[in-house]
Amino acid sequence: MKTTEITFKVTVDENNLPININWATTDSGEKSECKSVMISLWDTKENNTLRIDLWTKDMMVDEMKKFYHQNIITLTDTYLRATGDEATTKKVKHFFSEIGKDIGVLQ
Repeated sequence: MKTTEITFKVTVDENNLPININWATTDSGEKSECKSVMISLWDTKENNTLRIDLWTKDMMVDEMKKFYHQNIITLTDTYLRATGDEATTKKVKHFFSEIGKDIGVLQ
């Protein structure tokens, strides 16, 4: 058995707004910078999802739109692997294909 850690370091300004986000794993030992992070955790005790959503002040709106769209699509892939529910996956991907066009991240 193996244990690994993922750490995030967030530098904030005087108003507690993120200006820099770095993350690293104990496996790689390398630090990486990012502009946004979304973490979802399933709280067994509360039977509910907990979230941490952070983005830096310099993340552009177009980048956030793309990040949001890509997150929904990858969550849908995860849902399919976990449930095998192809019908719902198809509906969500179709819907978000239209959303992607509406927000300008897809042609």
